[in-house]
Amino acid sequence: MDASQVSSIRESRSDDKRFSIYTGTKRLHLRAETREDRLAWMEALQAVKDMFPRMSNSELMAPVDNVSVSTEKLRQRLLVEGVSEAAIQDSEQIMRNEFAALHNQLTLLKQKHWLLLDTLRQLETEKVDLENTVVDESQRQLKELGSSSRLRQEKSSEGSVSESEDDNERVDVAEEETDDEDNAFFDTRDFLSSSSFKSSASDLRALSLSSDEDIYAFESEDDIDPSIKSAGKNFTYVKRRKRLPEPVEKEKAVSLWSMIKDNIGKDLTKVCLPVYFNEPLSSLQKCFEDLEYSYLLDRAYEWGKRGNSLMRILNVAAFAVSGYASTEGRHCKPFNPLLGETYEADYPDKGLRFFSEKVSHHPMIVACHCEGTGWKFWGDSNLKSKFWGRSIQLDPVGVLTLEFDDGEVFQWSKVTTSIYNLILGKLYCDHYGTMRIQGNRNFSCKLKFKEQSIIDRNPHQVQGMVQDRNGKIVATLFGKWDERVHFMNGDCSGKGKGPELAESRLLWSRSKPPTYPTKYNLTRFAITLNELTPGLKEKLPPTDSRLRPDQRCLENGEYDKANSEKLRLEQRQRQARRMQESGWKPGWFRKDKGSDTYRYTGGYWEAREKGNWDSCPDIFGNFTSDQTTTD
Repeated sequence: MDASQVSSIRESRSDDKRFSIYTGTKRLHLRAETREDRLAWMEALQAVKDMFPRMSNSELMAPVDNVSVSTEKLRQRLLVEGVSEAAIQDSEQIMRNEFAALHNQLTLLKQKHWLLLDTLRQLETEKVDLENTVVDESQRQLKELGSSSRLRQEKSSEGSVSESEDDNERVDVAEEETDDEDNAFFDTRDFLSSSSFKSSASDLRALSLSSDEDIYAFESEDDIDPSIKSAGKNFTYVKRRKRLPEPVEKEKAVSLWSMIKDNIGKDLTKVCLPVYFNEPLSSLQKCFEDLEYSYLLDRAYEWGKRGNSLMRILNVAAFAVSGYASTEGRHCKPFNPLLGETYEADYPDKGLRFFSEKVSHHPMIVACHCEGTGWKFWGDSNLKSKFWGRSIQLDPVGVLTLEFDDGEVFQWSKVTTSIYNLILGKLYCDHYGTMRIQGNRNFSCKLKFKEQSIIDRNPHQVQGMVQDRNGKIVATLFGKWDERVHFMNGDCSGKGKGPELAESRLLWSRSKPPTYPTKYNLTRFAITLNELTPGLKEKLPPTDSRLRPDQRCLENGEYDKANSEKLRLEQRQRQARRMQESGWKPGWFRKDKGSDTYRYTGGYWEAREKGNWDSCPDIFGNFTSDQTTTD
């Protein structure tokens, strides 16, 4: 299979500065500064491609003839022992024969290896071609439908307006699998607010990494200070649910492709997707899922109190990775919050309380603030999405900040998330990129999330290093974002054995799956997030996600009612941009001076204590004439 069958360089038809490179497994979209620059790039890339032609299968499978074996050392050893020349020659021939047999076996394995790789590449290429053909055919039908409708309009009225240039451009761009946000299958910005798409229950059951009660990471705690061992454990017990309610109705089967096919080229912000594509959580609640392993921050606080800054940042790094632990297999999207929607999480059993609010509709931004034992955590989340035809790429925008009571501060940003196989194949997500955890004192940390490839047998890898102020590597981290994280002192990057190294120590491991798995693949922690514990409903503001009717109906399995409620709320939400442009302000967050970062202004928990929610609008209520004018 030569290069012409796999890689290609393509010019955009709708933009004279854009071009793309298809490698056989991935498509890279690029844009030059001028038309002339694009031409120069195209010529240079083609020239480089011609310089390095792909080897054919026959060349790859050809026997290695230049490998030889020397019998000189064997001969000298036998001469020392006084062995006869005839016996030496027989021994040399035996050695050559054995080596020749081994060489033939290795050559055969090499041939099989390359055949398998080429077969995988060919399958991937054919898969991409099939997906592109399906999308192109849908685009063609859409164009024909548009053309026929325009002809009918022109016949009925000479003054009628045809499709806008923007609409035509949107069709052309979607045809080429570009990164225009308007061509995403849905509003992908609310797919991950803190890093969504969480892990399959069957995969979790296979892991069985820790018991239901003990989710704490140390394999051997004999040498751990008692105050460190108890961090995150000595809190009030709160009984929480372990399963979702039994569904009232039988769920209807809905095809994702049918939704995509019928809406290609349309403004999907105006398309109401059925509730079947959602899970019964909002993006505000998914922000709180990052705090599932908050005991790591409790331990980091205790380590810092003992003067061990290195163990503090190691636990912070493990916490930053743990936020991705449940992201594989969560194929349903969270509910996109309404403007002004809030969520509180008062978890005395974890020693913390959390609050989040949707503070902007366009762009969609969620801000959060959490107070734990000796630390505070806050940030805001915005996602830039790119639709590549068969996958969606989500690039987080925003900084997460962790501040300990002693003044030490750490900041980091999330890595890129991509969701693959939207049209064909098994849907899955991957996280990749470099996460830099910057500290204001002694140490900083760099974590590399390795991107998964089509032939990668060891996916989800994370590798990192802790450096001091002089850039010296003082510790090494390694593991998987969906399983566990280990560390070793010093620079161990060249040892290459990962967790098999005897001197490595476990920082964090993922907890076991729920006793009663859900079809949404929710973790044990996630199952509790939308629960209305006894007496809680009366304390919540009317803006809390747990009071959102479509989400509550979905959790209860009342699918028809959930769909109608979702449609009603989405129709109302279309007023949100006008509200924002008219000067609407968040209730509990404000932007820091001179930056775009939202900070909690305080007052929520005080208002909750008094039960004073006069300032909170009834965002989930029905439309009234007064609301219509003010919105």
